[in-house]
Parts: sequence; structure tokens; C-alpha cells
Amino acid sequence: MPPPLLLLLLLLAASTAPAPARAGDPYAYYDWEVSYVSAQPLGVKQKVIGINGQFPGPPLNVTTNWNVVVNVRNALDEPLLLTWNGVQQRKTAWQDGVLGTNCAIPAGWNWTYAFQVKDQVGSFFYFPSTPLHRAAGGYGGITINNRDVIPIPFGFPDGDITLFIGDWYNRGHKELRRALDGGTLLGAPDGVLINGLGPYQYNTSLVPPGIVYERINVEPGKTYRFRVHNVGVSTSLNFRIQKHNLLLVETEGSYTSQQNYTNLDIHVGQSYSFLVTMDQNASTDYYVVASARFVGAAVVDKLTGVAILHYSNSQGPASGPLPDPPNDQYDTSFSINQARSIRWNVTAGGARPNPQGSFHYGDITVTDVYLLQSRLPELIDGKLCSTLNEISYIAPSTPLVLAQLFNVPGVYKLDFPNHPMNRLPKVDTSIINGTYKGFMEIIFQNNATSVQSYHLDGYAFFVVGMDYGLWTENSRGIYNKWDGVARSTIQVFPGAWTAVLVFLDNAGIWNLRVQNLDTWYLGQEVYINVVNPEDNSSTLPDNAIFCGALSSLQKEQSHRFVYSEASPVAPWRNMVSFLFLLASFTTWLQ
Repeated sequence: MPPPLLLLLLLLAASTAPAPARAGDPYAYYDWEVSYVSAQPLGVKQKVIGINGQFPGPPLNVTTNWNVVVNVRNALDEPLLLTWNGVQQRKTAWQDGVLGTNCAIPAGWNWTYAFQVKDQVGSFFYFPSTPLHRAAGGYGGITINNRDVIPIPFGFPDGDITLFIGDWYNRGHKELRRALDGGTLLGAPDGVLINGLGPYQYNTSLVPPGIVYERINVEPGKTYRFRVHNVGVSTSLNFRIQKHNLLLVETEGSYTSQQNYTNLDIHVGQSYSFLVTMDQNASTDYYVVASARFVGAAVVDKLTGVAILHYSNSQGPASGPLPDPPNDQYDTSFSINQARSIRWNVTAGGARPNPQGSFHYGDITVTDVYLLQSRLPELIDGKLCSTLNEISYIAPSTPLVLAQLFNVPGVYKLDFPNHPMNRLPKVDTSIINGTYKGFMEIIFQNNATSVQSYHLDGYAFFVVGMDYGLWTENSRGIYNKWDGVARSTIQVFPGAWTAVLVFLDNAGIWNLRVQNLDTWYLGQEVYINVVNPEDNSSTLPDNAIFCGALSSLQKEQSHRFVYSEASPVAPWRNMVSFLFLLASFTTWLQ
């Protein structure tokens, strides 16, 4: 018979261990308050959006197929939604957190998101989708880990480091909104942040004293996985680490062919994973740099974010010039060739054991083709707007998902044109009618003057081609039909096009948007309606918020999610089990 103390320890260990997988997929619970916090990342005091007082917000770290429950209390003075950039929300379109799928959480209310990270792995981030809130913060990382039975296609790293890079304005998001509402473009940002902090003072004439910067502590000889997200407003950034190679291994949920880069352009809304080995001597610290691309010479120096990579045995501060950016600030050819070099690792398993490339998208038949053309912002009825195919989207007061479920007439039209119409632009709520389990080919034609990033909720699409000029039917001749990477956000260069293929197997109404916050705010988005004709049993969660034409259905403040006893990692279950075992142990002693 074991000694009493040893038995007690064994019982304690058993009670606090996660329940076996047969009890169901685990749950992870988060309780967040979204509020304004005071910060001065560039030396100017301002209100930013924090979560639980943190800016950036806390990480969401889970494993494939886990259920995620996030209770959000909105302590802002405006309605709020959080969206989960790249999380596919399979069978839970109403948890997507954009104005087409959810009523915004009113100020002072709490609402609980509940969804499963079904069959996904990789690096993603969350952010507030309500108008221009991301320009004030509110973002954080999402890491979805492999299950133990599915190997990763590289050696397990010694550490995991998340970096948020992005341009930043000293003006608050409300002031930025007023500028756009008044017909004024935002102009150049005031700086670039890394993890919500300003640049290290690498140059006393460019960076004022007193700026708090990010320091990344590492051990010599070890390899770290850097997950880098561009969470900015509108600026493409070049990321690099002084004297260190970046081994690209994953982007937005897909393992990539492993290639070394000395620097990589990361466009707005994009996420990448690199393996970085600490193989340099520690005579000094090293610069970590995120600098603006395709901007004027007068502002490029101030649009440079600098953090410090600090070896534990470092002998001194970083010194010398910053590592070189690409040669030509304005030449997009370097960036487009770099983008073409990013390929899918077709032999690696993803969330499942089968190779990622076992799905041969090159052998499919396209069901629908949409050529989406953007232009420079223009006036429509005296208001500055951005368009796709001459339509500037306006969000209705009743979300599209609610309107569809409750058959509310007149909220939207399924008549979005599949090509530019060469007509006067207009403001409308027109959406795309997709074919369930059909393949849609989407070509983004950028007739504006800056790089645009496009994101599709609910899916990862295959990036099959990009080139300069106007897309034509003959452009399909240069498509990559074998290892185009699957991701959820893709860049489109000015005067160029990018083509993607997406398999519409996820029923719902899904947001297709430009990730650049200014043009998104001005209307450059559309939704894709995907209906499963064999299953129209979609239901809303018990805590659904009602607004617009359905506001009369809202009877009380939205309530917290009731944690299920079936949740294998629910902390209170562990405590109850422990108390029960402790009582049993006490009886045994008697």
C-alpha cells in the first residue's frame, strides 16, 4: 500500500490531468475585457485598444480540433466585434465576427464566442473588425498547434515567438474615421510598431529618446519559431533580422517549401512562420527590422520599426547600420518574384496525416469565375468610396446571416456582377451567390496605385497566379497547377492581378475584403453566399444578439456561455474531481 502522502500526490495528479480524448475534443476558455488603455508607442500619449489591459492582446493558444470559448466584455464606448483572421469557422459562420454575420456587441455588454478550430494548424491573429478599430489595437495572436499524432515537417523549435508589425498613426481611430468621412485620405503613417512598441534608437537624429522598444531574449545555438503578423492599417512591410536567415516554414495554416530568405515582404493582414537559428556570435545584440515598402523617400526613415534580438551572453548593444532592405524602394518586381517563390509543401501533413498536396486542385473544373476590379477611391453622391466592380458595399443594419435565417426581405441582393461593368459606380448591398462544393476562380485586378491585400473568411484559397497588366483568359497559361500555396490573405500589386481558386465546401455567408483598413472602411468588400441545398437547418447560438429589423427579438442582455460538463479541460471539473478524491482519501485514512 503506498504511503498516504504519495497516494495523495497521485490522486492530485490524476485529478488535474486533462481527461482522455475519448471524452470529446478539449475546450479552452478565455475571459476578455476590451477597453481603452493609455499608451505612447511613438512618444505621443494616446488611447489604444487593449484586452485585459494588454496591448497587444493576450494570445489564443490551442490545438487542432479544440473548442474555443471566448467571453468578451465590451468596455469601449462603441459597438465592437472581434474576428478571427484565418480561422475557418466550419459550420459556425455566425461566430465570424464581421458585420455581415454578427450584430455588434453594444458598449457595456458581454458576448461569448464559441467555435471549433476544426482541421486547422498554423499562425493566425484576431482583431476588431468594427470600423477602423484595428488602427487603435485590439489584436492578438492565434496559434493552432498540431496534435501529437501529426508530426511537423521540421525539427521542433526551442521556443515560439510572436511578433506583430504594423504601421501606426498618432491620431486615434475616431479621428481617422472623421478624415475618411470628410473625403480626406489618411496620408502617411507616423511610424511602425513591433509588438505595440516604437523603434529602438538606432539613430539619434531619426528616433527621439525615451521610446520604449521590444527586446526579444534568446539563447545562443537554439532555434526559434518566429510567427510574424502584419496588423497595420495599409502599409506593406519588409521584415528582416540582422545577420540571421529566415527559414520560411508556414503561412496562414499551410506548411511551405522550406526556403531561406534574408528578408521578406509581409503585406497587410498576412502571417508567416520562420525558423531562426541563433548561430551568430554574441559580441553585440542584433536589429530586428520592419520597414515600409513602396513609400516616398521623405517618410521611409520614420516608417521603420526596430526591435532588439538579445542573446543571453551578448557583450553589448546592437551597432552599425540596419540590415539592408531590398534595393529599390519603388520597384515591385522584387516583391512579386518573392511572392511567386512561396510554394506549398505538398509532402507534409497539415491538420491531418495525409499530405497537403494530396488534394490536386489542378485537376478540377471551375464552376464560377469572378474578376474583381478595384480602382482609386472616388466620389459617389458626394462621399468618398472604394469599389469592386463599381460597387461600394454598404453594411445593412440587419446582418446578412440574420436576414437569411429569418427571411427578412430587402436586406441584400444576390446580383453582384462577375466582371467590371464599365458603368458609373454606386453604393449597394450586393453579394455573390456561390455554388456549394463548386470551385470558384477569383481574379483580383488592381487598377489603383498601391499594394492591396485581400482576405476571404471561412476558407483557405490556392494562389495560382500573379502578374502585371490586365488579366485575360490567356493568363491561365501561367497558372501554377501543382504547388500554389493555400492561404487566406493575398497581395495584389498595383497595375497587376492575382488569381486564386477556392473550393466552396463551407456553408455560410463569408466576407471577402481588402485588408487595408482605409479602403475597407470606404466600401471595398463583398460577401459570398454559400448554401448547402441538402442542409438548411442552420441555427443561431442561444446568446445571439439581434439588431436592425430583428431588434425586437432581443429580450435581455446577451449572457455568458454556460460551460459544458463535457468539457475535458474545464478547470472547475478538475477541482471537483480533486475534492472528491481528497474526501475519499480522508475516509481511507480513517
